[in-house]
Amino acid sequence: MTESQKIEPNQIVVGDCVEVMAGWPEASINMIFADPPYNLQLDGELYRPNNTKVDGVDEDWDRFRDLDAYDGLTRAWLSAARRLLKPDGTLWVIGSYHNIFRIGATLQDLGYWILNDVIWRKTNPMPNFRGRRFTNAHETLIWCSRDRDSRYRFNYEAMKSLNDDLQMRSDWLLPLCTGPERLKVNGRKAHPTQKPESLLHRIILASTDVGDLVLDPFMGSGTTGAVAKRLGRTYLGIERDSTYATLAQQRIALVEKAGDDDVLSTPSRRERPRVPFGWLVERGIVPVGQTLYDSRRRYSARVRADGTLIASEFRGSIHQVGARVQNAPACNGWQFWCADVNGELIPIDVFRQKLLAELH
Repeated sequence: MTESQKIEPNQIVVGDCVEVMAGWPEASINMIFADPPYNLQLDGELYRPNNTKVDGVDEDWDRFRDLDAYDGLTRAWLSAARRLLKPDGTLWVIGSYHNIFRIGATLQDLGYWILNDVIWRKTNPMPNFRGRRFTNAHETLIWCSRDRDSRYRFNYEAMKSLNDDLQMRSDWLLPLCTGPERLKVNGRKAHPTQKPESLLHRIILASTDVGDLVLDPFMGSGTTGAVAKRLGRTYLGIERDSTYATLAQQRIALVEKAGDDDVLSTPSRRERPRVPFGWLVERGIVPVGQTLYDSRRRYSARVRADGTLIASEFRGSIHQVGARVQNAPACNGWQFWCADVNGELIPIDVFRQKLLAELH
């Protein structure tokens, strides 16, 4: 890698995204979020029933000669993006019914491997003022890895925690960007398609780690950079409109990292240090000879010095004994067994988590 090829993170480059990406080294980006032109193919202006004009997307950057021209841009930027992704990197792209299906086909043609299509269901969609179609109340995101065999990152536990300890589904109910978050110039929207920070928070938290490099080749109002910076990631943006780029830079400059790396990262269970039950025993956190119970005090077992349990002459690990007393094929002993602390039953997993925190 030559000096001129090195990427300087945390900047927005003004220019054509395909040309800019061509000058950067391959396999250098952890994640890409792209919000390309939708090619809305609007005919004339749109008015509300009270004859006020809808402030929609009518900029030149969303106008294309025909579908072939749009497909040409799509193939060009997706090819450049795939070259930049690390082998285990992922790409997110958002669109509407006007363009997302064409983008999806091109993704597959270029060798990307689609992991999910995610429906962003808007809590406050724009009404269909003409009353001739269903209200367009959602947009579609495609999440894909660079290759079929990529060992891509997915922060499953973070998404589950974000969703009240339930598996995160592929339909996301989130509001449009409104209120103080919406950038305005002279009382008007600074950018017509500014995405909400809540959407990017979920995307970046799901598929990157602290310190990872996130690229947005259509930076627009800077939402990707703002959220990446707040979550302790580094970012790169490309924006061909210098006015948008300046607004985005000013916005991101005001953002502070939300905290230290410990509060911004959710390591997977595989990445966490393993804590055997015996460690709690040898430290006296769960004393030798203590009786453990299930949460309803139906079953009991005593703690042995070697970190095993004994119940009804059966000796084994916390998991084996928990399964045996229930006549069950398996058991998560950390959640099943509890210690009596001043009359209150506390799952032994609570003590494990405290020890993990100390070790960390």
